[in-house]
Amino acid sequence: MKKNILAFLFAMTIALAAIAWAGDDPMVGGAAMYPSKNIVQNAVNSQDHTTLVAAVKAAGLVEVLEGPGPFTVFAPTNEAFAKLPAGAVDTLLKPENKEMLVKVLTYHVVAGRVSSADLMRQIQAGNGKAELKTVNGETLTATMNGKHIVLTDEKGDNSMVTIANVFQSNGVIHVVDTVLLPN
Repeated sequence: MKKNILAFLFAMTIALAAIAWAGDDPMVGGAAMYPSKNIVQNAVNSQDHTTLVAAVKAAGLVEVLEGPGPFTVFAPTNEAFAKLPAGAVDTLLKPENKEMLVKVLTYHVVAGRVSSADLMRQIQAGNGKAELKTVNGETLTATMNGKHIVLTDEKGDNSMVTIANVFQSNGVIHVVDTVLLPN
């Protein structure tokens, strides 16, 4: 019995040390997201965002998203891109469609560092909704569905924030489950 208690205490000590060592860096796509790195430096390590990273590269937006910002990025996962009609991603990634790709990607970016707490305050102040001006000039509407922040694009389609407040050196990422499409 005494050996079991000592083994348990040892295991708990190891577990607590591992938690302390891991710190507060959130995990996204199997990789720690470090607040000392910029949006691109972190995104390239997420296995859940390989499509987004490929799109950012194809659109020529790497330098912008590595810049000082700050930016708030609503980052669609690979599964979010997979919800698009068959062939849509391949079409967007073609060089001749770069302008449309830039329009779609910049529809997921808001100037400034907007945390989920900031969004919730804006939603409350706006009687249940907040309008967010995106970098491409169009608007996203943020609302709450229970504890979740939901973004609605100008076509009326919704995307839920699944991981909030992934802070970066030049902004914040909120992972979303659906690609938002501009007009």
